[in-house]
Amino acid sequence: NEYIVYSAHMDHDGIKAPLPGTSDSIWNGADDDPSGTVGIVELAEASAQQGARPKRSIIFMTVSGEEKGLWGSRWFSDHPTVPLASMVANLNLDMIGRNSGKAKGDVKQWGDTIVVIGKEHSDLGTTLNRVNAAHPELRMNAIDDIWPEERFYFRSDHYNFARKGVPILFFFNGTHEDYHQPADTPDKIDAEKESRILKLLYFLGQDIGNAAQRPHWKPESYKEIVEAPTS
Repeated sequence: NEYIVYSAHMDHDGIKAPLPGTSDSIWNGADDDPSGTVGIVELAEASAQQGARPKRSIIFMTVSGEEKGLWGSRWFSDHPTVPLASMVANLNLDMIGRNSGKAKGDVKQWGDTIVVIGKEHSDLGTTLNRVNAAHPELRMNAIDDIWPEERFYFRSDHYNFARKGVPILFFFNGTHEDYHQPADTPDKIDAEKESRILKLLYFLGQDIGNAAQRPHWKPESYKEIVEAPTS
């Protein structure tokens, strides 16, 4: 009677006018966000293997309308198929197939790094850090949001779970030079890195799914994100 929700969005910009001097009207969006939707399929397949199902149930969900304004996840959060109170966590995957063009500070070995937004708002951040440390073979460093000025916390589907009181983590490699451009093509996806990110997400889901206690918000974050009045 409790659920973990893995989510990603299916839509991109679709067909648009070609850029000046080009003839390509297909804005591929291979990273944004087929990288996430493929990840959902892979996680579902892995979780369906014998002995892999945790004690809590798992919802694998791909939504549309994210690029239009988080439409699909808003609809689901307003019309959930299971009670929202039974959803213990949302793990959202958006643009996990490439490295960011905006690495900054002392971020080293970007190919071994995934930004996870929202770690500071619940004890999911502590759980992730522990799971990450327990799997050094993945060579994957789950770091905090390095672009707080971009307000990515409010810009993908996890936000519609957070605003309803579901603790979230948002896995996100960041934007790059092909973000919302027709040149975001499949040949640029780093499948090897994405496979390691997905293994981390799988192990995280197993830990959350088998834990004695469900994740908990930090009180100040719950007040700011869930209870704060909206315009």
